[in-house]
Amino acid sequence: MIRKLALITYYLILKRLPNSTFPFFGPVSEKLRYSCCRHIFKECGKNVNIGQNARFGTGKNIVIGYNSGIGINAKVPDNIIIGEHVMMGENVTVFGSNHAFERTDIPMTKQGFKTYPPVVIEDDVWIGNNSIILAGRIIKKGSIVAAGTVLTKDFPEYSIIGGNPSRLLKSRLDIAKPKHE
Repeated sequence: MIRKLALITYYLILKRLPNSTFPFFGPVSEKLRYSCCRHIFKECGKNVNIGQNARFGTGKNIVIGYNSGIGINAKVPDNIIIGEHVMMGENVTVFGSNHAFERTDIPMTKQGFKTYPPVVIEDDVWIGNNSIILAGRIIKKGSIVAAGTVLTKDFPEYSIIGGNPSRLLKSRLDIAKPKHE
C-alpha cells in the first residue's frame, strides 16, 4: 500500500518539482524524490538523485546503488539494475523490451513484444546526455557512454563508448597508465 501511494505521489507531484541544482527548492525536491523512491524501488542506496521528470514505470524491480542517479527527463524500464557511483545525464532513454518482428507472415504490430534480460549499469559509470541504451545491454564498470550514443552492444570494463551505432573510442585503462619519459 505504501509503495502504491509513493508511486502516485511521485508521478502526480514530485517528478514536477525543480531540479536539484535549482536554488533552495532544488535540494529539497531532491530529498523528497529520494524519500519517495526508496518506497517504490526494490532496492535504493543512500544519496540517490532522481532527476526532475524521470520516468521509470512502476519501478518495482529497480535496483539502484549508493551515490547514483537517474537523470533529468530520463526514461528507464522498471527492472533496471544501476550500480554505485553512476552518473546519468539528461534525456537518457533505456529500453527494456522491443517489438517482435521475426515473422514475416503477419504484421509487426500483431507480433507483440520481445523481452530481454534487465539492463545492467555497473559501478562507476557515466552516461552522457541524450544517450539511448537498447534492451539487454550491460554497461561494464568504469565505462563512459558519450553524449548522443546509441548503445547497441556490450563493451569491456573502463571503455569510452560513442557513436551511432556505438563503438569503442578508447579504454580508460590506457589513459590511466603512467607515461615514463
